[in-house]
Amino acid sequence: MKTAISIPNSLFQAADRFAKRLGISRSELFQRAVRTFLRDNKQEGVTEALDKIYETGGEKSELDPIISNLQGASIAREDW
Repeated sequence: MKTAISIPNSLFQAADRFAKRLGISRSELFQRAVRTFLRDNKQEGVTEALDKIYETGGEKSELDPIISNLQGASIAREDW
């Protein structure tokens, strides 16, 4: 797909020189750059999404005491 984007002249010139140095087209350079940017930023928003899932509306978020006791009892007793 062809598209038009606007970038500063200095960025265009730097990208052009870099593409030539790598022996690739500008299109390939921009494809690689966008692909890398998307890969590196795909985790963006994960923390916010998890916060929404686990938000408690101001309530304390603690494990139920019965479950806590059962979990503790299920662990073998060892001398330290």
